Amino acid sequence: MRLTASIVTYRTDLLELEKVLDLVARSCVEKVFVIDNARQKGVEDLCARFPGCVYIPSANRGYGAGHNRAIEKAMQEGARLHLVMNSDISFSPDSLALLAKYMEDNPDVGCLQPRIVNPHGELQYTVRRLPAPIDLIGRRFFPRSLMRGRLDDYELRNVDHSVEFNVPCHQGSFMFLRTDALRKVGLFDERFFLYGEDIDLTRRIHESYRTMYVPFVTVVHRHRQESYHSLRMLGIHCVNMVRYFNKWGWFRQK
Repeated sequence: MRLTASIVTYRTDLLELEKVLDLVARSCVEKVFVIDNARQKGVEDLCARFPGCVYIPSANRGYGAGHNRAIEKAMQEGARLHLVMNSDISFSPDSLALLAKYMEDNPDVGCLQPRIVNPHGELQYTVRRLPAPIDLIGRRFFPRSLMRGRLDDYELRNVDHSVEFNVPCHQGSFMFLRTDALRKVGLFDERFFLYGEDIDLTRRIHESYRTMYVPFVTVVHRHRQESYHSLRMLGIHCVNMVRYFNKWGWFRQK
């Protein structure tokens, strides 16, 4: 199986990081790479407490670039599956083994995402249709009442999330990846500093593999939605989505 994982940190809460590393240590992950984009005091010492945790200090070249460093090392060491995850994720330790078995049983699946909920147990609609600019603009700036039908369609709110389905857009907080798929389509596009890199990668994998949503595993994501609270993060989000649409086109595609 050979499952590895990576977490990119940037001024991350150390207690939050400790909790997720403890979960990973009790799972079937053989090695977890922590890429510290802030060279934050305390992160290296924390990582040293967990067997199989590899600390990588790094200049901040972005979310995807940080994970790429880990994925490259994982592939060199023979990993067949790799989990890209945030530090604000929690899950039961046996969840990753269930996902890995699904990937082993379905070699045509290049990437999957489980059911993701917030801390109150409410479903987060993290798998979606490919976006058009109006979907993202409307979701961010317009009252939902004006865009409800279109946004419900984009976010797949009318799709039955109790069954698995193949969908081309996965959020980057928890991406369970097949390394053979990454060898074929490439890693994260490092032109995206933050935001858009997850859509771009899933879309490229989707062209050659199934990219699945599976409901038999649930993980909890304490989603901060930083671009809703920071003008700087909003600016970064907008710039990177312009890069995405310049790459793929400015009209929605199926």
